[in-house]
Amino acid sequence: MNKIRPIVLAVAVIASALLAYGLFTLPSPKDVTWEGFSAERVVNDIEVISKEHHSVAHPEERAKVREYLVERLEGLGADTVQIFRYDSLVGPQNKHVVYTFDAYDVLAEFPPLQASLDTTYMMFVAHYDSRYSQPVLKDTVWSYGAADDGYGVGVTLETVSQALKFRDQWKQGIKVLFTDAEEVGMMGMKAIWENDRQVFDNVGFMINIEARGPWGPALLFEACPENEKVMELYDDAAKYPYTYSLTTVVYSFMPNFTDFTIVKDSIPGLNFSTIADVNHYHTDLDNFSNVSAKSIQHYGAQILPITKTYLTGEQYADKNSLRADSDATNFTIPLLGLFNFSKTGYLIINIAIFLLFLLVFALEGVRGRIKAAKVFKVSASVLGLAVAVLALGELVAYVCAAAVGAKFKPFGIMAGISFDNIAMIVTTVVIFLLTVWGYAILRKKAVMKTAGSMRASAGVAAASRYACNTLYGTLAFMFMLSAVLVAVLGENLMFFVPLTFATGGLIFWRLTGWRFWLVASIALILLHAFSFLYALAMALTIGAYGAVAMLAFCDFMVLIPLADLYMMKTK
Repeated sequence: MNKIRPIVLAVAVIASALLAYGLFTLPSPKDVTWEGFSAERVVNDIEVISKEHHSVAHPEERAKVREYLVERLEGLGADTVQIFRYDSLVGPQNKHVVYTFDAYDVLAEFPPLQASLDTTYMMFVAHYDSRYSQPVLKDTVWSYGAADDGYGVGVTLETVSQALKFRDQWKQGIKVLFTDAEEVGMMGMKAIWENDRQVFDNVGFMINIEARGPWGPALLFEACPENEKVMELYDDAAKYPYTYSLTTVVYSFMPNFTDFTIVKDSIPGLNFSTIADVNHYHTDLDNFSNVSAKSIQHYGAQILPITKTYLTGEQYADKNSLRADSDATNFTIPLLGLFNFSKTGYLIINIAIFLLFLLVFALEGVRGRIKAAKVFKVSASVLGLAVAVLALGELVAYVCAAAVGAKFKPFGIMAGISFDNIAMIVTTVVIFLLTVWGYAILRKKAVMKTAGSMRASAGVAAASRYACNTLYGTLAFMFMLSAVLVAVLGENLMFFVPLTFATGGLIFWRLTGWRFWLVASIALILLHAFSFLYALAMALTIGAYGAVAMLAFCDFMVLIPLADLYMMKTK
C-alpha cells in the first residue's frame, strides 16, 4: 500500500465534510459598516421585533411590531404604505385553543422612477406574527418570533434598502407584504387574496421568506409549479445557491404550509427558509439569543442578486415572463454549485449515465474483474440490508421519543428531543463502522480462498475482485432505483449522483490508470452526501431518520470499495 494514499484519502474526506457543512461555502456575516447586504443590520431589526411574544393572542405587542415595520418602510421611502384590516377572524381550529382576532396586513410599494400604470412588480412576503402557544412535552411555550419570521421581515427590509441604491436602473418595482396571522393558517394572506386581490394584479414574481429554525444555510425549499424559468433566474443570479427540486416534491406531501402556498399556483415565485433545527421552531427557544447572523447573510447572498437581476432586466417587464410549461430538476453540490436542468435535459443525462454504466459494467465483466452472478447477489444483499437499516433508524427514533415522552411519528416531524441530532450522528457512525467491519470480514474470506495459490499476487487479485463485485453490485442496485425513480417521479438524485460520480471515476481510472480519479469520485460523492443528507435529516427530523440512515448506508456501500480499490497495490 502506498503510504501517501491513506493521507490523501483522509484529506479528501475531511475537506468534503468541511465544504459541505459550510465552513467555506457560506458567506461570512457583514457588520453595519458594510456597503452591501449586512446581516448585522438585519439582526438589529430582529432585536426590536422579537422583544416580546407577538402572536394573535398578543394584540398590543403585535401592534408594536406592526408600527415599527410601518416606520421602517416609510423611512426607506416607500411611495405608499397601506394597512389592510380584516375583522373577527377565528383560528386556529384545534383542540388546544381557539383565538378570535383582527388581522392587519401591511403593504408598501416602491415603484421604479419611471413608473407607469402597467409597471410589473416583484413582491416580498414575510409574516410578522409569532407562533401562538404550543405544547412541548409537559410544557406550554410561546415563540418570540426571532427567526420565524424575524428573519423574513429583517431580510426583506435589508434587501429593499440595498435595492434602492440602484433604483435608477429599475425597470420593475417592489412591493412588500408583511402578513399577519400566518401562524393560524395563513389567515392574513388568505384574507388579502380573497378580498383585495387587486394588490397582486401586477405582480410577476414573488419571494417568500420563512425560517424553520435559526441555524444552517438558507435553503430554497420550494418553487412554484412550472418553475423552469424561475429556476433559470435563480441559477443565473443567486450566490451560494442551496436547493434541491426534490424538496419541492417532498414538501407538497407534508402538512406544512406558508403564505406562498395560497398564491403559488397563480404567481411565479421562490420560497426560502432555514431548516435547523426543529426544537427551536415555534417554541420559546426561537428568541434573539439564538439568532444566527451567518444564516441571515446566506439569505442575502441569494436573494439580493436575484432582486437586482429581476428589477433591472428589461425581459421581466412582461408580468408573465417567468411563466413556463414545465418544472426544472435541480440540486446543489457544495463547491460545484447548482446543477439545473429541464425535465427533458435531465432525462437525457440520465440515459447517458445509464449507458456509460452499462458499458463499463460489460467491459469489467469481459475482462473478468466482476462476475454477474456475484454482482447481482450483492445487489440483493444491499437491498435487504438497506431495509434493515431503515428499520433500525426508525427504531432509534422510537427509543429517543420514548426516552423523553415524546410522541413517536414514523417518518413524521418529531420535536422535543433535544439530543436528536447527536443520536442521528452517533447511529450513522455506528452503521458506517459495522459496514466497514462486515466488508472487511467478507473480503478476508474471499482472499483466504486463494491461500493455496503459488502466485503472490493472487490474494491481492482476490481482494480486488471482491471490491469490484461489491462496488458494481451496489451501483447496479442504484442504477435500478435511479431508473425507476426518474420514470415515476422525475427525481432520483439520492442514487443518481453517487452512481454518476462512481461511474465517471471508474471510467477515467480504467482509461488513464490514475487512481486519482477514484479518490476524486469519493470526494464528490461525499460533498453531495454530507450536504443532501444534512438537509434531509434537518427537514424531516429524527422521525424520518430511517430513510436518512438507509441512504447513508447505500453511499457507504459505494465509498468503502472505492476506497479499498484506491489503496490497493493492484491495477
